[in-house]
Amino acid sequence: MRVSLYEPFLQGNEKRYVNDCLDSNWISSKGKYVTLFEKKFSEYTGSRHAVAVSNGTVAIHLALAALGIGPGDEVLVPTFTYIASVNPVSYVGAVPVFVDSSANDWQMDIEELRRKLTPKTRAVIAVHLYGISCDMDILSDFCRAHNLWLIEDCAEALGVTWKDRHVGTFGHVGCYSFFGNKTVTTGEGGMVIADDADIAKRLIHLKGQGVCPEKYYWHDAIAFNYRMTNIQAAIGLAQMENIEEILKRKRAIAELYHEEFEKRRLPLRMLWENESVRSSFWLATVFLDDAARRDTLLVDLKEKHGIETRPAFYPVHMMPMYEPFSAGETFPVAERISAGGLNLPSYPAMTREQQMAVVEALSIELEKNG
Repeated sequence: MRVSLYEPFLQGNEKRYVNDCLDSNWISSKGKYVTLFEKKFSEYTGSRHAVAVSNGTVAIHLALAALGIGPGDEVLVPTFTYIASVNPVSYVGAVPVFVDSSANDWQMDIEELRRKLTPKTRAVIAVHLYGISCDMDILSDFCRAHNLWLIEDCAEALGVTWKDRHVGTFGHVGCYSFFGNKTVTTGEGGMVIADDADIAKRLIHLKGQGVCPEKYYWHDAIAFNYRMTNIQAAIGLAQMENIEEILKRKRAIAELYHEEFEKRRLPLRMLWENESVRSSFWLATVFLDDAARRDTLLVDLKEKHGIETRPAFYPVHMMPMYEPFSAGETFPVAERISAGGLNLPSYPAMTREQQMAVVEALSIELEKNG
């Protein structure tokens, strides 16, 4: 049996809405589905404004640009994250200042965040990793106290709440990704949400080539083409109609893994929600007791059992282009998590038989090498 890491859940109105785009010839960034998708997303997250864009990386770039972050500014960002959380900081000419992780929940370490604050700090990018929320009470208070912009990277956190409030709504902007392995997908795509009307207006202005609304084909800013197509939005709308079913299925998958791992006493720990967090369980994620076994386990699961897994992210400060920004610093928690972290198959249509095959394969390989 072969088990993929992730497959999109396309069991709703996706085909019908896409065919409507094709039949009507509304296939680019004009068309009703962009507006409908933005409205649905805004309602679901509880935000006042939602702006659809072409992918999750440009969502963060657009947010930074709209907030006026640029050369000479420092942005606090976790080093344990996907590189798309950091690259946009470089796009605007600002300096990423890396922050270590908390061993408990793998999110940004709040105490180190405080130590890294300087007079040049202008913003914090809070990344909600693997469907778990950062502590948004502390982060919100910290940013207010120091007059900092707060950007939430929710690429992996659609459906995640902190104390019953959807992540992305605590900061000045929230950024989402709809890549093929995300909880909701449009193939490629992203969304930026904001409550402030002026920020939303700047986001819309900058994503569409800086066109002046009062004068046809007049552009009054150097801007971007970050628009989402009507076809992408059609898929996204259909996905949002099924989001609660998707989240329900992913939770059931995570709970079965957790139950089986506990019952079998496997030498690993599963990343889990706490009392303040409702997780989306984007990808079931474990940390091996013996991190040195992780890379061999990845290969054995795929080659011997046909099961696709993937390693946790490499800390960004280790990447050659970002090494100079950390000036030889070490980030022990992020480096340890990265070395021993493993993502397991977690797609919504996954059967119990497939999931038990993953559990059995893990049991065999971990006991064999134990």
